[in-house]
Amino acid sequence: MPSHAHPSPDHRPSTPAPSAESLIPSPDHHPSPDAAQDAGPLRRERAHLAASRAALRAMREDAESLNIADVTANWVNAEVLQGEIEARIKALADLSGTPLFFGRLDYLHAPGVDLAEGASKGAARSASDKGGGGRRAGENFYVGRRHVHDADGDPMVIDWRAPVSQPFYRASKKDPMGLRLRRRFGYTGGELTAYEDEHLTDPAEAETTSALLQAEIERPRVGPMRDIVATIQPEQDEIVRAGIGGTVCVQGAPGTGKTAVGLHRVAYLLYAHRERLARSGTLVIGPNRSFLQYIEQVLPALGELEVKQATIDDLVDHVEVRGTDDATAATVKGDARMAEVLRRAVRSHIASPQEPCVVVRGSRRWRVPAYELEEIVQELRDRDIRYGAAREALPQRIAHAVLVRMEQAGEAPDDRVQDAVARNAAVKAAVKAIWPPVDPAKLVLRLLGDADFLAAHADGILTDEEQKAILWPLPGSGKRAPRSVKSAKWSSADAVLVDEATDLVTRTHSLGHVVLDEAQDLSPMQYRAVGRRCTTGSATILGDIAQGTTPWSTGTWQQALAHLGKPGAAVEELTQGFRVPREVIAYASRLLPAIAPDLKEATSIRESAGDFAIRTVRPADLDATVLAACHDALAKEGSIGLIAADARIPVLRAALEEAGISALPPGAETSADARLTLVPATLAKGLEYDYVVVDEPAAIVDGEPDQRTGLRRLYVCLTRPVSGLTIVHATDLPEQLGNA
Repeated sequence: MPSHAHPSPDHRPSTPAPSAESLIPSPDHHPSPDAAQDAGPLRRERAHLAASRAALRAMREDAESLNIADVTANWVNAEVLQGEIEARIKALADLSGTPLFFGRLDYLHAPGVDLAEGASKGAARSASDKGGGGRRAGENFYVGRRHVHDADGDPMVIDWRAPVSQPFYRASKKDPMGLRLRRRFGYTGGELTAYEDEHLTDPAEAETTSALLQAEIERPRVGPMRDIVATIQPEQDEIVRAGIGGTVCVQGAPGTGKTAVGLHRVAYLLYAHRERLARSGTLVIGPNRSFLQYIEQVLPALGELEVKQATIDDLVDHVEVRGTDDATAATVKGDARMAEVLRRAVRSHIASPQEPCVVVRGSRRWRVPAYELEEIVQELRDRDIRYGAAREALPQRIAHAVLVRMEQAGEAPDDRVQDAVARNAAVKAAVKAIWPPVDPAKLVLRLLGDADFLAAHADGILTDEEQKAILWPLPGSGKRAPRSVKSAKWSSADAVLVDEATDLVTRTHSLGHVVLDEAQDLSPMQYRAVGRRCTTGSATILGDIAQGTTPWSTGTWQQALAHLGKPGAAVEELTQGFRVPREVIAYASRLLPAIAPDLKEATSIRESAGDFAIRTVRPADLDATVLAACHDALAKEGSIGLIAADARIPVLRAALEEAGISALPPGAETSADARLTLVPATLAKGLEYDYVVVDEPAAIVDGEPDQRTGLRRLYVCLTRPVSGLTIVHATDLPEQLGNA
């Protein structure tokens, strides 16, 4: 893959891909005579970048100048339209330091038309509609984060999500996809400094690894998570562009980019199905607030500003979470069997009619006998509709029985009469006695605080020991069960039970698409809570079985998908790592036989082996050696994560403060002046740093309720680095890691 740039004086373009450094010239460099042929194309590409930025500014100015004073019928329409205009203006922002385009495609013929196979003109029109229109055969397209057009409406930059851009990610020597040339661009501080060409139809050119692609993957990362739009690989692109009609589950080893793939999939679906998803909504669910803070800038960088983000606790916010469960209680409460216990408890409120319902209208009395009421109730039971919906239907069914009698008596009642009968005091009293209202939180409060009530509805489902494990308070504790919803110290698992009970009463609103990240850690009841949010929509499920760090973490994706209500979803596996260096992922993979024996070992495409060191010290020297490792990492470029067992965090924070080293909390945005983050092991999942220092691995393992969970937690911690890992320990390393 020959490269073309401003090379240094001692560099000559050659067939092997050069290093990233040779592609990026210094600002004060003057090209040698041999490089003159390359200076012209680079100047032209910079000129196109400048023109594209000017066109984007013009698009923004056009949006800012819109006057809607005389185009709306009322103030409500004006407010809605003004909000849409403001969103448009915000989406047209030119982000400083963010390349407007990162690639160029030179087609052999009009995109969308396969000359060899005689593809239809309709395919070409489809490409045109998505940003490739009006182009002549053989023209080129610049691929970027968003669409930019000039004053005449001709595209200057094509959105990466457009069909015409797809070959940038998938074309190869074996399948050029109609391309003659694929060009990648290199940037330094927002300035276009290099380019690299791949002639896909030239048999004389060898297929090699892109130096610019490697440089982008390994670029030091300070700040929040960034998009991977310029580095998406073919197997990732297939997942990103999968249709909206089905759910996709992605099993991804550390560093395979599964989180980024999920976020880019949301951006793609919003592009391809914007009207549909604008009505139904989209949601990204992450494991904790630190994680959401870390990823929150990815979608805005791709021009998507309206996607909501939440944790599971945010979704099930019917009660205030102030308490915690031990592992046994949380596991039982999270078990899918609790759904049947709750269903029984809700349905137990339905009573068998004991008396007839007598409706008085004028001088007439209309009587519906108890046996007929029982038939109506049994029919509603058999339909198994939600408790609240059945309760709303019951008065209408009773009223219908009354109207039948009216018609038999020669009257001609209409719908208004039926509605009036349904509101009759006698009908209301009958409904209240037969199908009383149920408060979901009060129901769960009683279920967890009343041993007899729990036993009645958990009989044959939960064992006596399991029932005792979840009761408030624990038998023999000497404490009293909470008396009200407000006084109860609800746990996260309790809140999910309330959410389940709420759905049994009233249907949960379904969204168009939900992305669930770090899904392996969810309990079956949490999966059900997420599944309720996408019953009529689709989902993207992201996770890694090997990184399951809860006692109730899923064993297989098939089990998880069944609980989600998406049993037929496709499971895709990503095993090629882009983030974790080769030596680091190979070392961490020693844990796989103990934590996830059925998973394939991840491999890294990184050419750099990465910095990797294990420092064994005496207990008295542990803190000092950890600080020294942090000093060494701070001498390099990029972000640093110091990861330790939760119990060690206060000790290390004090040591850092005494040494004059400032440390950020997990999820906080790093900067040039604050690059070190102190990370409790329980919050490390999903985060990434250029250099990672792992403190005392044995303490991380011992901090979990069982060894498998502890080893999985350690696996997560070991796989956070992009460029280097240093392990510092005074206690023996877990035997699964073998000889250091």
